[in-house]
Amino acid sequence: MIESVKNITKFDTWILASRPKTLLAAVVPVVTGTSIVSYETKVNFIASAVALLCSVLIQVGTNFVNDLYDYLSGADSDTRKGPTRALASGMLTVKEMKFAIFLVFAVTFILGLYLVYISTWITLLIGLLSIFAGIAYTAGPYPLAYNGLGDVFVFLFFGIIGTVGTYYVQVVDVSALVLWSSIPVGALITNILVVNNYRDIDEDREVGKNTLAVKMGRKFTRYQYLIFMILSYLILFVV
Repeated sequence: MIESVKNITKFDTWILASRPKTLLAAVVPVVTGTSIVSYETKVNFIASAVALLCSVLIQVGTNFVNDLYDYLSGADSDTRKGPTRALASGMLTVKEMKFAIFLVFAVTFILGLYLVYISTWITLLIGLLSIFAGIAYTAGPYPLAYNGLGDVFVFLFFGIIGTVGTYYVQVVDVSALVLWSSIPVGALITNILVVNNYRDIDEDREVGKNTLAVKMGRKFTRYQYLIFMILSYLILFVV
């Protein structure tokens, strides 16, 4: 249920809009990738820190886009469960959120140029794809989250690309270990979304938000969660 929030400062409003509880999902891939670099060779701490900042900013930008387009599409209705949304509660305006989205992704791009400089053009491609995917998650003519593709997005970008990309900008190579290690990262982070979508099946169906959970139903979603959990631990026997 969406609740109005009174007596909250603008700074606190932006913190709320960034959804700080979700930001761990942006930290884990970078920490994992850097840990593997440490195991195999020497860590570039500056590159690792910049990669972490970029990852967190992309997550924040994605959350802002999600807040904006869920509000514009009517998905943030009075029946929605979960934390208060900044736009739906009236704490921020659409104009403010659009500017914040531009600013966050612009800063991400500028910071990312350093990672491109110390690695290759592939890093630029990874960064641009990540920003595009963050926007396309809930915006555009075919929003991923509204068409059952949110799970794929999270698995690829928070698992494979986030983990392997962090490794790549420091080593300019990819090892089998980092590839295998990215799978449980993606699976476990995707399960956060799976649980969220399972909770919201009825509300999402009412507003036309066709998540994978809505498309496939509760039984499938329970099995999906279980399979991802099992997969995460089975990979340990491979690496």
